[in-house]
Parts: sequence; C-alpha cells; structure tokens
Amino acid sequence: MTIGDITPKKERKSRRSKHVVDDTAPLLPKRQEEDAGYDEFNGASFTGAVFNLSTTIVGAGIMALPATMKVLGLILGIAMIIFMAFLTDASIEFLLRFSRAGKTTSYGSLMGDAFGKYGRIFLQICVLVNNIGVLIVYMIIIAYDGLLVLEGDVLSGTSSSGVHHAGVLEGWFGEHWWNGRTFVLIVTTLGIFSPLACFKRIDSLRFTSALSVALAVVFLVITVGIAIIKLISGTIMMPRLLPDVTDLTSFWRLFTVVPVLVTAYICHYNVHSIDNELEDSTQIKPVVRTALALCSTVYIMTSFFGFLLFGDSTLDDVLANFDTDLGIPYGSLLNDAVRVSYAAHLMLVFPIVFYPLRLNMDGLLFPSARPLALSNTRFTFTTVGLITLIFLGANFIPSIWDAFQFTGATAAVCLGFIFPAAVTLRDRHSIATKKDKVLAIFMIVLAVFSNVVAVYSDAYAMFKKNSVTEPTA
Repeated sequence: MTIGDITPKKERKSRRSKHVVDDTAPLLPKRQEEDAGYDEFNGASFTGAVFNLSTTIVGAGIMALPATMKVLGLILGIAMIIFMAFLTDASIEFLLRFSRAGKTTSYGSLMGDAFGKYGRIFLQICVLVNNIGVLIVYMIIIAYDGLLVLEGDVLSGTSSSGVHHAGVLEGWFGEHWWNGRTFVLIVTTLGIFSPLACFKRIDSLRFTSALSVALAVVFLVITVGIAIIKLISGTIMMPRLLPDVTDLTSFWRLFTVVPVLVTAYICHYNVHSIDNELEDSTQIKPVVRTALALCSTVYIMTSFFGFLLFGDSTLDDVLANFDTDLGIPYGSLLNDAVRVSYAAHLMLVFPIVFYPLRLNMDGLLFPSARPLALSNTRFTFTTVGLITLIFLGANFIPSIWDAFQFTGATAAVCLGFIFPAAVTLRDRHSIATKKDKVLAIFMIVLAVFSNVVAVYSDAYAMFKKNSVTEPTA
C-alpha cells in the first residue's frame, strides 16, 4: 500500500482527484509522487488564497508608485495602474488556460511542455534570480535601508558620507550594540524569517499574508489621514493631473516609470501553487481577479494620497519622505509608525516569496527526486542554505543591489509577461486565438521596452553617481 492509498476519501473528493498537497512543487515538473498526501488537507479557502496572492503582489514596489504620479500626473498614472492590472490578469489567464490544456500543474512544467527541458530550466533560473534578489533587497530595506533614497535604516540606522542616520530603534532607545544593523538582522532572520520559511504549504501562510496586507493598509490609512488633515488646513494643494512635458528630456522621462508599473503586479510564480491547493480549482480566476482588484485599490490610493501629501517633493521611494517633518502634531510618531509597519509588512512578505524560491532551487538541483515536502532532509538543507545565502548577501554585500538592478528587472518581466506570451505564441495545443497572439506580441514588446529603459536608467544613474563621487575620493 502506498502513502496515496491511505489518503482520506474526504480529501480525495474535495480535491476532485487533484490530491494536491504542498509537495506538488508548483514550479517543478509534475511527478507521480505528487499524488501522495502526508497529512489530511481539505484544500485552501478562497479568502486565504486571495491574501496569499495579494501579499505576493504587494512588496517593496508600492513605495515607488507615488513617484510615478509625479512624472505621469494623476490621470495618466492611475490609468496606467489599472491598465497593468488588466494586462497582468490576461497574462495569468494565459498561464492557467495553457496549463489546463497541457494538464500541467506548475509554471515550470508548463514551460517544459512548451519548450522542453531548457525552457523549464530557464524558468527556474529566472525565479531564482528574481526571488533571491527581491529577498536580499527586503533584508537591506529592513536592516540597511540601502535601497531607499532615505539614508537612515528602517530599524537599526546606518552611516553614510560620514553622517550617522538613526533608525527607529536607535531613535527610541539610543545607540546600543543590540540595535545595530547586524544584530537586528540576525534576530529578524532567526526569529521571523526562519520559522515562517518552514511551512510546507503555501496555504499555511494565509494568516501572516492577511496581516501583511493589513500592515500595508495601515501605511495607507496613515497617509490618507495626514493628507486630509493638511488639505483641510490648506497647507497642500491639489496635485498635477497631467504630465508636465516641456521639452524632449521631460518627454523621455515619462518612460522611466514604465519598469515600476510593469513589475508592480508580478506574482506569476505563485499562481500555480495557490491553484493547486484550492479546495475548488474553479475559484482560481476569481481569486486572481479579487487579489488584483484589492492590490489595485491599495496602489491607486497610495499613489494618489502619497502624491497629494508630498507633491513635487515626492521622492523615488515615498518612505523617504516620512523621515522629514510632516508639519502636524505627533508627526514624528506617525513617521515611526509608517516605517515600522512597512518593515513588518516586508518581514511577512518574505516567506511568501521564499516558498517558490525553495521549490525551484530543489527542482534545479534534484529534477528527478521525490517531491521536496516528502524529504525532510532536502527540505531542511535547502531552506537553511537559501536563508544563509540571502542573509550573507544582505549583511555583507550590500552593493549586490547594483547587480540585481539589472538582472532583477530582466527576470521579473520574463516571469510576468515574456514567458506567458511565449507559451501563447508557441501554442503547442492549438488553442490560442488571433486576439491572444496579438496581445502576446504586445506583452513581449512592452516587457522588452521596459527592460531596456530600466537597464539604461540604472546604468545612467550608476555612471552619474560614480562621476560625482570620484573627485572627492
């Protein structure tokens, strides 16, 4: 008798012969052993799936959206946020439709079905590059804040250009060894990241995902409240509705925000995982659309009120604006509340992004092995190894972000648009319509353009930074 033979009949019926547990390794090729269940699981709920997908979407990128309003104006900026939500929905629909046609249950197996072994491997590498980069950046934001325009740390504080910038903990308690950035990062890794990374099902993260979304809403509520107070008092004006284009330079500047908008909804690497665990797999499309609607609402309100509050002073990362005098009572307390809630939000996003990373790493190293969740040894070593790698990258090589500015942009647009579009154009099962193929070509053109702009902008910024710092060296 196999393990699958003792799977409870109730579970088999509720999953309608899907028998999916966390060990389906959603980004890896489907294996026979995936039908084996290691405990009773009757499927994930609709609400839990929505929170998990929403948390996958809303990461650090939310803080860059108000700056896009400064460039595009409110009308065009909000229209672009809505447009990208619809385009993301279409790309995910491509993934799900072609997965159903090919009877594949993972992104990796879908790419393998369309392009063979090398297509699957390329997908896995892109997920590794994207997710490792994202998680290192999250750690840097939490402990170093090196990613942000703001030079002080979110929690611990740091030194830059000979000037020390106090973080939240240092501002509260003074400078001590236990609120230094390295110690804060060690405690965060051991006390939060590691325990949350040990869950074998993505549905097990539904409560932390709900809390993560709630913390993003806390930031939004504070921003809305401050903006309304200052608007009533007459200290801020209505923001610009349309872009300010006066010359060729300002025209080209409009395109610099495209990468931010294109990557704002990247969540594709977790869609199959969530679909596989749903009690009713027909709910996946409503789950996707509900999550996109929720995130779009948060994005639009954050962009609108963030730009309303700070106007043309809005920085590339709006969190940096919350290190300044807000000009209202208890402004310092509100600044700290925003920074702490945002740091806590990223801590809870970490495990939802780590989940597919671990599955991909295992699939890349052990493509023919039994499912990861059935091997405690592989599960433990892969988890510990990846967390250690991310910790070292964030703690000892903060400049690694320079490299991820290039590779991360490429990997993200591949996962979000190029791969789904390529699968559609490949059309191995002859189910794509002419409209599908036209939309797929548009996705690829937009993704390539976005990547070119991102790489050029990052290269130009690095060159400009080096040219400024060299004379003082």
